[in-house]
Amino acid sequence: MTKADIFSGFLGAGKTTLIKKLIAESYRGEKLVLIENEFGEIGIDGGFMRDAGIEVNEMNSGCICCSLVGDFHDALMKVLEQFAPDRILIEPSGVGKLSDIIHAVAGVEGIEINSAAVVADAGKCKMYMKNFGEFYNDQIEHAGAIVLSRTGGMSAPKLDECVSLLRQHNAEAAIITTPWDQLDGADILAAIERTDTLEHELAELEQEHHHHHEHGADCGCGCHHHHGDDDGHEHHIHHHEHEHHHEHGHEHHHHHDGEHDADEVFVSWGVETPKKFSESELHAALAALGDEAKYGAVLRAKGIVDSDEGHWIHFDYVPGEEDVRRGGAGVTGRLCVIGSKLDTAALGKLFGVQG
Repeated sequence: MTKADIFSGFLGAGKTTLIKKLIAESYRGEKLVLIENEFGEIGIDGGFMRDAGIEVNEMNSGCICCSLVGDFHDALMKVLEQFAPDRILIEPSGVGKLSDIIHAVAGVEGIEINSAAVVADAGKCKMYMKNFGEFYNDQIEHAGAIVLSRTGGMSAPKLDECVSLLRQHNAEAAIITTPWDQLDGADILAAIERTDTLEHELAELEQEHHHHHEHGADCGCGCHHHHGDDDGHEHHIHHHEHEHHHEHGHEHHHHHDGEHDADEVFVSWGVETPKKFSESELHAALAALGDEAKYGAVLRAKGIVDSDEGHWIHFDYVPGEEDVRRGGAGVTGRLCVIGSKLDTAALGKLFGVQG
């Protein structure tokens, strides 16, 4: 089965630049075919593509998502027959609806849609939503990932406003807010393919919790967690309704079936945000997590956030011990906390990530 990665976005958003970066840094060793549908755009330079050993099937006859849906289907079939690629990269024109493109690709036997990303100029989100409405919002609503371009040098309030507007139309997509020059193509691809997500990070924390407590270990906060009682009841995961402010927030509630003490309930809370932190601000927030009366019994916290000092901060926390260090950039900032009877609203205020 051939994977299809779709890169949508309005004219000038930076689709070609992103694809070039991914080809150079992420897709090595794969047999690729790039299908461009040019509509007033300058396509990827043919010489660049040939040097990379990539076949290009250019379509210059119009918009694939409207009058050319049939031709587009035939073109995809020919690509499969002639090249049998591992992956097809589809760069549609900037004037089409992503939903139409997805529908056209989904109708081709032998191809599975691996990802549908939208490249969006962070400085133009508000204007495009106002002026282009349905066409722009269709791209946002159907995207699995939204890759923001031109975020470097953008003020925090403007970037927050952009992310908030996008979240109104898509609550689930990964949103990449970090300037691309700070990221390796592999980081971007992991976000686009949903292999590096907030949910994945929370699941890892939950696994840590299960591992430490299935043997009846003390969590260090005075409460005792079980992994199954004598009747074989296990933890069941319940997804709380997502809360979306200017960031992406998740709460997962976990509890046993049957009659158990309230102490046995634990919650994992995570948020994604482009906010820049200072190291002193983060140290103070982590130190405050020990206040069980205010925040609940925090078992573990970890994350990666941008700083206002020109670098990224990685942190890990267990009760009484914190590790704060400098490290590589993430596609956006991420905070994760797991604990018993957490006050998630208070945690949001502590880290300054709730509006």
